[in-house]
Amino acid sequence: MRLVCPSMTVFRIGEAADLLGVSADTLRRWADAGKVETVPLPNGRQGVEGTVLAGLIRGAGEPASPTAPVKQSARNRFLGIVTKVTRDTVMAQVEMQAGPFRVVSLMSREAADDLQLEPGMLAVAAVKSTNVVIEVPEGRA
Repeated sequence: MRLVCPSMTVFRIGEAADLLGVSADTLRRWADAGKVETVPLPNGRQGVEGTVLAGLIRGAGEPASPTAPVKQSARNRFLGIVTKVTRDTVMAQVEMQAGPFRVVSLMSREAADDLQLEPGMLAVAAVKSTNVVIEVPEGRA
């Protein structure tokens, strides 16, 4: 279960590995080697802070291609992590990594502020035609 603290979102190792596109064992090896900083969870296991995960994703470059096809419909939804939010006075550019996909959305600053979008957050990119809408799962805003 993801912990939501006032200052951070923490992902379980398995969740973080899925978002990075690697196995949980690989992420654990990276943590053991000091390549990834982890934090203790209340259950005694380790987790990865969302901001650390966002930094790993940004630094990873081009992600690997998916090995299995995904189901698609007229409306495609991609679960991922916000990696960058650039705001100006009117607009915001939101970048996220959803598995092997980098998704960029342009929206009003008001919308980004209402969703409280920040790097490290879990979000959903809903794609319809040429429009990309960023959503926050229930209870995460």
